[in-house]
Amino acid sequence: MPSSSNDLFQRAQQLMPGGVNSPVRAFRSVGGTPFFTKKARGATLTTVDDRELIDFVCTWGPAIHGHNNPVIRDAIAKALEKGTSFGTPNPYEIEMAELIVELVPSVEKVRMVNSGTEATMTAIRLARGYTGRDKIIKFAGCYHGHVDSLLIKAGSGALTLGNPDSAGIPDSFAQETIVLPFNDSQALEVAFQEFGDQLAAVILEPYPANVGLIMPKEGYLQSLRDLCSKHGSVLIFDEVMTGFRVSAGGVQQRDAITPDLTALGKIIGGGLPVGALGGKAEIMDFLAPLGPVYQAGTLSGNPLAMAAGIASLRMLQESDIYDRLEKMGQQVQDAVTTAAQETGLPIQVPQVASMFCIYFAEETVENLDDAIATDTDRFNKFFHTCLDNGVYLPPSKYEANFISTAHEQTAIDQACDVIVKAIHGL
Repeated sequence: MPSSSNDLFQRAQQLMPGGVNSPVRAFRSVGGTPFFTKKARGATLTTVDDRELIDFVCTWGPAIHGHNNPVIRDAIAKALEKGTSFGTPNPYEIEMAELIVELVPSVEKVRMVNSGTEATMTAIRLARGYTGRDKIIKFAGCYHGHVDSLLIKAGSGALTLGNPDSAGIPDSFAQETIVLPFNDSQALEVAFQEFGDQLAAVILEPYPANVGLIMPKEGYLQSLRDLCSKHGSVLIFDEVMTGFRVSAGGVQQRDAITPDLTALGKIIGGGLPVGALGGKAEIMDFLAPLGPVYQAGTLSGNPLAMAAGIASLRMLQESDIYDRLEKMGQQVQDAVTTAAQETGLPIQVPQVASMFCIYFAEETVENLDDAIATDTDRFNKFFHTCLDNGVYLPPSKYEANFISTAHEQTAIDQACDVIVKAIHGL
């Protein structure tokens, strides 16, 4: 049986579109052949070619405790002894809901779903059902999963493939979605002046992390909150990435901005498929079976995913965990900033808690257009140099990097050394 990544990718391309089950994994943006992973532990991936890589992708966010964490693994094993799926309510769902309500400031009630995409899709449907309005605002570069009405000017894999507007979306769907540039307060004001009484919701990643990592300007999120309140529109934070990662309560806790609805995922599954939608009880009670907005899922609240997620969230309640993650993120930021100064290369390194991004650009990246304008060729060379020397960064300039609690100091030191040498080699 072929065991190399090259052999496996050749087989995969005969069986799956592009040889992958999620587009960015195909390395189309950075070039070359993707590697295949045979096992992972802590902060390290081991490829089928027996290469060990320090991992800053962390399964695209969920692995905040690293790979194959023993506490999460034991929680899954104990749940597995009782069954894989029941199709009935189970006690794990209650414990997970209690944790989310306790930790996330805006959430009074929660509905478990199976993915972040399903969470955002349900949030939009719920907002429309609650308000009786049709139009929504989203922001260019914010990716909210592959929902028809939201896959317009999206970030992440859509940009990586050079096709930000997916085929297969009817014009009538797109007409109900108003796309604005992120960080542009004037554009927000104009949109609300023109469409305020038609807007069911505004949805955004409060820290857009599917276009690299973009930080909101001071006061921007508060102005958005104020406009939604004034016009009766539902404010939806997509915290699938930032939830439980930038703080225990996400961006809304860190920046003290309270949305009406919040989409969650990734970390609350401990590495298993999961999503959740939570928010004000008044709005959440519009969901069936109490209300007229229908949503259902065969595997929603799956006991294995709930057990893994509960274990993940419990570990995040340790007192110093976010301080340690912040320090590691700042160490990477400092190393890259110093290397940029030494070489004179134009590099921006936005960083918050355990998330960071490396843009090859002169100025701070504030929106999608700025991100697109960053140096792709230089990033791709940098990516491959890091990978060749044992550090795995996301294979696209439009993706955020993640640090886990499993990244020990030696791994951060080693990775910083590789990254700095790669910058010097450009």
